[in-house]
Amino acid sequence: MRRFNNPDPSVDTDRSTDDVRCPYCEGTNTSREHPKGPSLCRSMHFCYDCKEPFEALR
Repeated sequence: MRRFNNPDPSVDTDRSTDDVRCPYCEGTNTSREHPKGPSLCRSMHFCYDCKEPFEALR
């Protein structure tokens, strides 16, 4: 198996905002708390407006 030097973007934990809208309050003051959620296609985010964690599709 060949090894690639491309970093896995799904493990980036820089708490960047990807313009993800909170499903509870529709706020955009959110950050990505963890790159991977319960499945590989979801990531964990936090809304600073309503103080609720939520999952978003990547």
